[in-house]
Amino acid sequence: MRKWLLSAAAVLCLATAGCGTSARRDAAPPPAGDAAMRSQQTHADDGKKLDSAQAAKRLEELAARVEGVEKAHAVVAGTTAVVGIDVGGSVERSKVGTIKYAVAQALREDPLGVNAVVTADMDVSRRLAELGEDIRAGRPIQGFAEEMADLIGRVMPQLPSEVMPLPESNVKEPAASPARP
Repeated sequence: MRKWLLSAAAVLCLATAGCGTSARRDAAPPPAGDAAMRSQQTHADDGKKLDSAQAAKRLEELAARVEGVEKAHAVVAGTTAVVGIDVGGSVERSKVGTIKYAVAQALREDPLGVNAVVTADMDVSRRLAELGEDIRAGRPIQGFAEEMADLIGRVMPQLPSEVMPLPESNVKEPAASPARP
């Protein structure tokens, strides 16, 4: 009997909540004219969608235009791309970081590169090149998702969305130093 009453109450609550979304007459009209949001397009939308291979080629070309990049390799899966850059062996580590940042900025300004991950790791870049060649050759890619997850995991071992705050019980207070006379 109790379960039946709880079920009936839940159905009644859902029904009244669903009916409460009717249009209100006193609601303000939507803003018109110049109040609408505007965005600047970086390239004309001609209605054509690029497939993954074309998108990867475009991202490779954008990355290769950046000064200091000798070659770029990209693989696109859905809305995520991994771009590996080759900067040469004689470049200082601080300069590599600057080049990576410049590539990330160039990709960010392109709609296809918004969700791109950039790496200058030679091993990851080589793996991206091999994976891209296999995709362009039409070879069946078995474990493609796992390979992409592994590559992204090497570049970004911890995603910010996965970070959970530490529980208060795990945070230790620093020991108080003894008072000096």
